[in-house]
This record gives sequence, C-alpha cells and structure tokens, in this order.
Amino acid sequence: MADLCPVRAELTERILREAEGARDEIAELTGALVRIPTVNPPGEHYLECAAFLAERFRALGCDVALLDPPPANGDRYPRRNVIGRLGSGERRLHLNGHFDVVPAGSGWTTPPFGGEIQDGAVWGRGTSDMKGGIAASIYAVEILRRAGARPTGVIELSGTVDEESGGHAGVAWLAANGHIAPETDAVIIGEPFGSGRICVGHRGVYWFRVVSEGETAHGSMPFLGNNAIHQLAPLLEDIRTGWTAALAGRRTTLPVVPEGSRAPTIQVNSVMGGQAGAAAESPQVPDRAEAVVDRRFIEEEGLDAVRAEARRRVAAVEARNPRRRYRIEDLLTVEPVRTPPKSVALRAVRFGVRRALGRPATEVASPGTYDQKHFARIAGVRDCIAYGPGILELAHRPDERVPVDELVRTTAALALAAAAVVGTA
Repeated sequence: MADLCPVRAELTERILREAEGARDEIAELTGALVRIPTVNPPGEHYLECAAFLAERFRALGCDVALLDPPPANGDRYPRRNVIGRLGSGERRLHLNGHFDVVPAGSGWTTPPFGGEIQDGAVWGRGTSDMKGGIAASIYAVEILRRAGARPTGVIELSGTVDEESGGHAGVAWLAANGHIAPETDAVIIGEPFGSGRICVGHRGVYWFRVVSEGETAHGSMPFLGNNAIHQLAPLLEDIRTGWTAALAGRRTTLPVVPEGSRAPTIQVNSVMGGQAGAAAESPQVPDRAEAVVDRRFIEEEGLDAVRAEARRRVAAVEARNPRRRYRIEDLLTVEPVRTPPKSVALRAVRFGVRRALGRPATEVASPGTYDQKHFARIAGVRDCIAYGPGILELAHRPDERVPVDELVRTTAALALAAAAVVGTA
C-alpha cells in the first residue's frame, strides 16, 4: 500500500488560489464540452469530442493517444477514446471521465446543449454527468502547473465513451487491451457525487428477460388459445408485491445513497406481448409476452444466489397454473464493487476535500453502476473511487446543471489529491 506524498502548506495555498482564479475558465470549458452533443445512444459526435479533448490534453504537455475499438454500430457512429499521459516515474494516477451523455428529452427551460452559464451554474445535458468532472480533471493538472508544482510521477487523463450503455467500448475495451496499466496506484472517476462526497463502490446488477409462451387462437374465441400476456400478469404482480417486500428487509454495509438503495431492489423495465413475429396487431390470442426485469443486488447477496432466487420465484409462479410456460434469459450481470478501505485514491481525495472544503468528506456508494467495475474487474485496479462535481439527483433530468462553486472546489481537491498521489517537485 503506497504512502501519500507530503504536500507543503505553501503549495496547498497556491493550489487553492489558482483554482479560484480559474473559476471562469473551468466553467467555460464545461460549457464548451456540453456544446458537443455526444448523445448515446446512438453515439454522436464522439470523434469531435475526442479531438477537442486531445488538444486540451496536449496543451497540458501530455503525450496523447487516440484509441478506437472495433465498430459496434457501423461507420456512422464510430467510437474513439483518448488518453493523455504527463510526467514519468513509478507512481501513477489515472483521472477518468466519460464524455457520452444520455438524450436530452423534454422539459428544459434552457437549451440542453447550450452550455449556458447563468445563476451561478453551467446548464445543459452532461454538465453534472459528467463533463463538469472532465473539466475539473483537466484544470486540476493545469492548476498544479500554475502553482509551480511539477509532478514527479505519471498523471493520466482519459476521456472515454459509452459509459451510459455499459462502457464496453470505453473503459472495458481499454482495460481488456492493455491501455490501463495494472500497476496504477489510484484511479479517480469524475462521476457527480458532489465536491464533499467520495463514492467507494456500487451495487450489482442482474438484468433478465422472462418469456411467457402461449398458444394462438382467434380473438373472438380466446378460450381456444392460451394468452401469453394474461399468463405473464401474475409474475408481474409477484414482482410488484411479494418479491419487492422480500428484498426490503435486506441491508448492505456499503454506504449506498439514497437510503432506500441500501436494500436490494427489483423493477420491471419493459413489457411486450403479441403474436410472435407479427409486425402489427391482429385479432389473435397472443402467444408470446416478455418482461425485462432489473434486479439490483448488494454484495452480501452474491450473484449466484440472486440468479438462483430469480429462478425459484419465477418457477413458483409458473407452477401455480399448468398452462403457464416461462423461460428466463440472462441479459446483463455486474458484480458489486467496493474500494479497499486503505485505498490511495480514497486517502488522497479525503486530504484534498479536507483542504479545499475545510471539512471531512462523506463516503457514499452508488445505487447504480459506473466504470469502476471495469477498472476493478478487467484492468485489475481495485484502488478506484468516484469523485466529481455536480448534483447526482439532476443527472439524466431536464435542466441538468453544475454549480460553478462545485467545479472550483472539486478542481482544487483533485489537484491536491494528484499532488499527494504522485508527488511534486
């Protein structure tokens, strides 16, 4: 376990002053990133954003690599990741941010991709989740330079794609192809948990599809068929009531926020039904229905037990009626992750928050997943936390925004944390 490098009091003061002095620049960079509408799905403007970040990384003095995974959606939406590396030495810090954002949706009072600065905040899709975090990471490195501190180790900055759809062409691909060094001392991901909170892990995910199979008949004589939608309904009710109640009594020791997410949860994400293969509705008894189920689980449960429980409960509902035929198809599994308690990243950001905000950080965990899973499971770097500016509850919502004060505080804390991880001369 690496020790933190000492950060002199006078350097700390210079970093805090320089961060405050860069207030307008950090906000403007956040707005500029928002104005590149990197909407996923389908994955628009990735090359433009990667080029923009590459130039910003080069301006910091980084060696830059543009890294393209194999096309997933054809040439129309190519994927591109960018990594910048600054400095040399044995100690290594990686600052990561995904630059894809979810679609804007409706209900905005400002242009969703305007990146406007008003009322003390930068507004637009991705300001909190998580282009503000990318801007803070870039300026954390710039602030070290302005404060006269030269890193004595390696600082890496990465802008990655597709986190909103699982991160498979982003951090997962980089990790699987050797672009994330397993000897990395610390990873900090700029997800928007707020300048005073450090995220130390996340719950697990088990997504599965339940297919109900029936038998067609003429719609005027439904008694001659077997309605797959009707046969699926009792399972949906069991999920809504009995299954949900059974999970509510379980609790994790991981500090997941909000409080309701300290228990495992289950919900139905989608329901579809009709005649198998039919392109339009017809006067027939539907012979197929399906539900996609989203089961979030805690580390105390374990994936194998969660999967086995799902099969037991589905089989129990099926057994109540001999005409029911259910089939389960696995869609997605993600194991929970937890940052080691003596993590370098955790201790460094604790130090940065204490100096930048004048109070201790609060440690939380995420109800959903993010790219920490890929750093831990694929790259083998378990020393990873999430720390970024913004308001978590505004992520993916209309009028998403990030307060400029949040950007400044996070930038200062990240600069101090970087100095503590890699050292300075």
